[in-house]
Amino acid sequence: MVEKSFRLAEQTKSKNILITGANGYIGSHIVSRLLRTQNNIIAVDFSNSNIDKNAHFIKYDILKNADNTNLYYNLGSPDILVHLAWRDGFEHNAESHIRDLSSHYLFIKNMIDSGCKHIAIAGSFREYGPCKGMVSENHHCVCDNNYSLAKQTLYRAIKLYIENKSVCFQWLRFFTPYGDDELNNSILSKILRWEHEGRLTFPFTDGTESYDYIHIDELSKQVVAAIHQTDIDDCINICTGKPTSLKEIVETFIKEKKLKIKPEYGAFKSRAYDSTIIYGDNLKIQKILENYNEK
Repeated sequence: MVEKSFRLAEQTKSKNILITGANGYIGSHIVSRLLRTQNNIIAVDFSNSNIDKNAHFIKYDILKNADNTNLYYNLGSPDILVHLAWRDGFEHNAESHIRDLSSHYLFIKNMIDSGCKHIAIAGSFREYGPCKGMVSENHHCVCDNNYSLAKQTLYRAIKLYIENKSVCFQWLRFFTPYGDDELNNSILSKILRWEHEGRLTFPFTDGTESYDYIHIDELSKQVVAAIHQTDIDDCINICTGKPTSLKEIVETFIKEKKLKIKPEYGAFKSRAYDSTIIYGDNLKIQKILENYNEK
């Protein structure tokens, strides 16, 4: 149960906040949002092409150096770690999810052992598995692909590791982001690419599946709000709390962008493991937002 009252983490004191996977679609937006706060922002990735230049960028392979004894210091001795780095996020059965799992665990364990007392990690609504309706953070997870299995395994492993440690652990379950679609790797970014290629139609499902679509700006705001307090922790749904059909999202996108391309509904079957309707219970994140004053 969410506590009715809790204290905000002190926002006047500058902290070192480390974001891994900072050059990615979600990471770059979170970095930009964090730069509005009175903190030192450290962005880590292989490239900084999408990262706001006001952040301190470090080019570093965190998984290759996961057990490096100097890792914490090499990455700026962060007070807060926001771990977003993850390969092949759109290829749900890629073997890399399983192969990389131990490195993710060792990296986070190393950061905790070296002194980082606040860890926030990107989870996914995919962990819930096939569902129908609203899912709260304590909903049973049924992992039916490598991506969701690896995420849920990492969550459980870190939760066990910090059980008797003074560490704030937040597992941020992202629902489906959209917006700034040129940088995204979603169906919307593909529609833009196909339009530019001159295609008039594209094969599609029937579009009736409904998800919790959250604009990237709102997602970033929720993440920043979540890590600026420590009393609400563990799993937190990053979501809107309402479902929208994929058909509505696609048709609105095409209309707003004034595109000529049209979907061929029913050309593809939906993936067997996709939920017909799933959206997040947003009680915890709304409690956080109610008490967060964005600068």
